[in-house]
Amino acid sequence: MSHAPGTGRAAIRQVRPIRLGPRSIGALALVSAVGVVAFGWPLIAGGESGLSAHAQDAPWLFAALLPLLLAVVVATIADVGLDAKAIAMLGVLAAAGAALRPLGAGTAGIEPMFFLMVLSGRVLGPGFGFVLGAVSMFASALLTGGVGPWMPFQMLSMGWVCMGAGLLPGPDSLRGRRELWLLATYGAVSSVLYGTVMNLQGWPYLGGLATGVSFVPGDPVGENLGRFIAYCLATSLGWDLPRAVVTVLLSLALGPAVLKALRRATRRAAFEAQVTFEGPKA
Repeated sequence: MSHAPGTGRAAIRQVRPIRLGPRSIGALALVSAVGVVAFGWPLIAGGESGLSAHAQDAPWLFAALLPLLLAVVVATIADVGLDAKAIAMLGVLAAAGAALRPLGAGTAGIEPMFFLMVLSGRVLGPGFGFVLGAVSMFASALLTGGVGPWMPFQMLSMGWVCMGAGLLPGPDSLRGRRELWLLATYGAVSSVLYGTVMNLQGWPYLGGLATGVSFVPGDPVGENLGRFIAYCLATSLGWDLPRAVVTVLLSLALGPAVLKALRRATRRAAFEAQVTFEGPKA
């Protein structure tokens, strides 16, 4: 048995352990659509809707639904191409991400795992990235005891972060400082957006506790949006900005070495190599 080597331009093409097919793309689209509703329902639900009538129960409903959908996505992606080599790489990177997160948890929002998730998603692609982000947050929650109704939302949010990194332009041609600045910029933006969408998850629980910034079921979207912005500025911006700064610094400082190591590992794993069988030699 031998692996056919690449030639010409194909030899430098970005190697991805997972090539998304129609089924896995459909599963990702479904869970992302449900995730948008799960996060944004306080701003899109009308005053007469069932969600507004059950404002205290809705977060629990989505917290129960999202793990099932995430399991469907992971199973679908695994079914279409997550082989033993990809699973081994997934385990190593998820363990590294889970180990990095506690290093800064609880200290001004410093979370060094973000830079590793962004760089891994860039090299390994959107499908692998989504699974890696979700599994890393799950492993981190088990490691730190952070299991709760917020965990499925964290898994989905980190999956989006890694998947977005895999969808950035120029995976086959953009290299060097330009790529590092692209990844650093994306890491900074996604770090802030991660904190913002996670605020949406916890915000409805504050109904009636803080009149100026709490969610009021049935109020117009503009009024609730104003309260939400005030809530973000008052509670999480001091965490989101340091997370963004740390992600930028680590991406620029360690990015070249990490990207080189990941790309070398994917080449040696030969995820896309064609396998041929040869007859016995005379």
